[in-house]
Amino acid sequence: MKVIIAPDSFKGSLSAVEVASGINKGVRNAFSHAETHLLPVADGGEGTMETLIAATNGKVKEVKVTGPLGDSVKAMYGVLGNGETCVIEVASASGLALVPADQLNPLKTTTYGTGELIKAALDDGFRSFIFALGGSATNDGGAGMLQALGARLLDEKKEDISYGGGQLARIRTIDLTSFDARLAHCKILIASVMYKIHLLEKTVLQRFLVHKKGQLLRW
Repeated sequence: MKVIIAPDSFKGSLSAVEVASGINKGVRNAFSHAETHLLPVADGGEGTMETLIAATNGKVKEVKVTGPLGDSVKAMYGVLGNGETCVIEVASASGLALVPADQLNPLKTTTYGTGELIKAALDDGFRSFIFALGGSATNDGGAGMLQALGARLLDEKKEDISYGGGQLARIRTIDLTSFDARLAHCKILIASVMYKIHLLEKTVLQRFLVHKKGQLLRW
């Protein structure tokens, strides 16, 4: 008997790799002669990097970055088995797992650490990227990421805005003078779940604010 084991992660519990390993043990216990093939999958959210690394015999590098709440956290980026493609997982630097349940607030959380993760990979010489966008604790539209990469998001007084989605309404001008020019020479593939856009009672932004336990933001 041949068994293909291809699970996604169990959100907030086990990664896809861990789930596949657990199922494999169960199958082996029940059918000792079964031929099993582990093919963990991901949808662009948390666990995507781990899944890709496992599938290609790649490696990971740990980087200290700014977490979604502004504190220092340990994040990782992956390098595929070809040694050339870098996987940046937003959840690793700016994910829900990094924020205590009673502090979830996408009006205040930032993607700054994701930008720092990208910068670290650029500094290490990578120019081919897969960006896995799911699983974040943020709703700042990547504003923090841009700031970490040198962009200045300025208010009407020409002062830099602070962290969080709640700051976006203050932006009046964007200064890209110091934005990391290396990105212009990079190949970037986006890995993300596709969502149906709702244009009726609630906007996409409002739906995500509720999903991430924020208050409804009325523009």
